[in-house]
Amino acid sequence: MTTRFKVLIVDDSALMRQLLTQILDSDPELEVIGTAGDPFVAREKIKALDPDVLTLDIEMPRMDGLTFLEKLMRGHPMPVIMISSLTSSGSDTTLRALALGAIDYVSKPKLDVSNGTIERADEILAKVKAAAKAKVRRPFTAAPPAPSATRSYQFTATHKVVAVGASTGGTEALKELLSPLPADFPGIVIVQHMPEAFTRQFADRLDSLCKIRVKEAQDGDRILPGHALLAPGGHHMAVVRKGTEYGVHVYRGERVNRHLPSVDVLFSSCARNMGKNALGVLLTGMGADGARGMLEMKQAGAFTIAQDESTSVVFGMPREAILLNAVDQVHPLDQIPAALMQKLSRA
Repeated sequence: MTTRFKVLIVDDSALMRQLLTQILDSDPELEVIGTAGDPFVAREKIKALDPDVLTLDIEMPRMDGLTFLEKLMRGHPMPVIMISSLTSSGSDTTLRALALGAIDYVSKPKLDVSNGTIERADEILAKVKAAAKAKVRRPFTAAPPAPSATRSYQFTATHKVVAVGASTGGTEALKELLSPLPADFPGIVIVQHMPEAFTRQFADRLDSLCKIRVKEAQDGDRILPGHALLAPGGHHMAVVRKGTEYGVHVYRGERVNRHLPSVDVLFSSCARNMGKNALGVLLTGMGADGARGMLEMKQAGAFTIAQDESTSVVFGMPREAILLNAVDQVHPLDQIPAALMQKLSRA
């Protein structure tokens, strides 16, 4: 018998509650057990119905979604998917929701009256089901580095580049990965599955938390020690060789593995153009993007690391890479920075 995950919908719009109920009840794995028009009603229904996952609007009467999310994660942690309008003005709010503990986010669905279909229904179903199975992590706060990460490392291999891929749960995982790294750490390139309106603000947020510099990548940027380049949403990013240096080619293209940017595109370019000079890291995420690219990297001589299941919000992408025998080492998230520093200090 198929396990059905219980969903509670929290949104002040009656139409949105109706649309979301229609979407979620269409899947045999999901069951909408209730709806709430504001957080106060939601709080009582959580106590009475014990849902497996919550969909949460941001702008609501009496209490906004972020305030409710913060209270919920402090007193009754559970998987939450934010349902909001993904615009430039709302991107900072959504990033704050992820920092507070939300699993993922999705834009509000729209009814196409011309044919009766609901836009984004498949994405909503996939993300709610992933959230129902995901691990809820406490919000990340930068802590003093572990003793293994406090020793002094000498990074003489300036030609080395670390390529990182992440998806669901990745915004917080990237903070935890990058914040302990020293200012002279070798160059980093990152793909995080994220909409176009979000990546610049996310890069700025990482930059404010890290000793290294973090910026949204532009076509032609050089990969430099002490710097990390984040692929912009809506664009692929590939590593290219520029004489004795490495840089990035940022371009619009077709989705790969349903993603733009795609981790596989980045990792495959590292395999072709860097070989053993690359190190690959695959973090938490839904699906399989990055697994085949990581295998190409390993076959080209790169050193590869995957985040372990216990610390992954969703153990999809790392698991697929492990199953392909594409991974040299598997570590809990908080041990990956030290593993990279140790490997690079010997290079």
